[in-house]
Amino acid sequence: MKQHTKFYANGQWLPSTGKDHIDVTNPYTEEAIASVQSSSPKDITTAVHAAHVAFKSWSQSSVHTRIDLLKKIALVLKDQQEELGQTILSELGMPLKMTLRVQVAAPIATFELTAKELENFIWEEQVGNSKVVREPSGVVAAITPWNYPLHQIAAKVAPAIASGCTVILKPSEVTPLNAILLAKAFELAGAPAGIFNVVFGDGASVADTLLTAPEVDLISFTGSTRAGKSIMAVAAQQIKRVRLELGGKSAAIILPGADLQKATKATVNSCFMNSGQTCSALTRLLVHEKDYEAVAEMAVTHAKSFTLGDPMNETTRLGPLVSKVQQERVKGFIGQGIAEGAKLLLGGQTMPEGLTKGFFVSPTILGDVLPRNTIAKEEVFGPVLSLIKYSDVNHAIEIANDTNYGLAGAVWGASSDDAFLVAQKIRTGQVDINGANFNMLAPFGGFKQSGFGRELGKFGIEEFLELKSYQMPA
Repeated sequence: MKQHTKFYANGQWLPSTGKDHIDVTNPYTEEAIASVQSSSPKDITTAVHAAHVAFKSWSQSSVHTRIDLLKKIALVLKDQQEELGQTILSELGMPLKMTLRVQVAAPIATFELTAKELENFIWEEQVGNSKVVREPSGVVAAITPWNYPLHQIAAKVAPAIASGCTVILKPSEVTPLNAILLAKAFELAGAPAGIFNVVFGDGASVADTLLTAPEVDLISFTGSTRAGKSIMAVAAQQIKRVRLELGGKSAAIILPGADLQKATKATVNSCFMNSGQTCSALTRLLVHEKDYEAVAEMAVTHAKSFTLGDPMNETTRLGPLVSKVQQERVKGFIGQGIAEGAKLLLGGQTMPEGLTKGFFVSPTILGDVLPRNTIAKEEVFGPVLSLIKYSDVNHAIEIANDTNYGLAGAVWGASSDDAFLVAQKIRTGQVDINGANFNMLAPFGGFKQSGFGRELGKFGIEEFLELKSYQMPA
């Protein structure tokens, strides 16, 4: 088992002075594959200071210099694709084909697209007698989750670096190995010392030092709503800027006259992507009562096509959940859903047939779910789809909006115009219309307790900038 005993600061791998070691577990074999040493308060202070010093010069760097660096990092990551894929698969458990397509390709594309967005980014404009300019916010503390580890890192680091900010990254302690590879990519790309730094540890042990450091100007966090509230409270003490991308409980509405087969299949695919460990997953399927029986049958049939097993096997479509804790949590939600009256149409709490190891949960479909049920309110983060009946379109809109979250959603109609009219009334940060593809240049983020701020494209860059105005004489 490989032991990682260093953190990355000021362009160097420095010995950690932390005392704790965190094991990284393969969720399929249930065996520890590596360990990382937690960063001590002294280590974190070193990283923050490095970022603070580097900001003075990096914030003044030319746009061309930043574009060049982002492109170089993307090229290095492309050269590392195989190693990145194997690493993320081993710590997360997503099947290899999807790992390469999503977990590896998406972060590479993020660095490339961010570089492209910089080419035409508007840094200043004239407003009356004022020159309004955009300047980098400063030192960024980026805290990222385990479900799309490298992609979520790239969605913060690429635009932050592009804006002229410097970064201290605290990756998830569950999936930290990919962050080590990214730091090495910065080295190989010849990044200036201190603009990107990495510390390790669980949120509780790192937060006090990292989030309260006076030199940290902005906190960008992706994770649970519970943790997001805690980070906001800490940041409020020093009036630090905060950007949060939190949980979701997204609904897909199938309107009467829509293509039931296509809509059902796409919703099941969204719900089960990454074994359901996706914040924007469509986990509530809202169906008109007259179409309910047909859609329920289609959902069960399609869900049965998801082959579970070894993530390295090309035929595997659904890997394990990331940890034993996550597995038990999801099983608990399934049990609670059944106890509250939902009908188990497929799956359940038992280990999938034919598997004796791995943190698996069977693809699960729950029918006759009521909007007030816990399973319809709380984010499950597992392969669990809730089928909910509605009586008319207004009822469907009411159900879709009856949640504390507002991250994503989908509407399927007989035409895109029909679907769009309903989508306009859904209070979420993004809505898919009739199965349209995900756009990596569009803003990603949520309403309500799904957080605030946006990532990706030019909108992601804007989140790391401050507006400044110069009142000029006539």
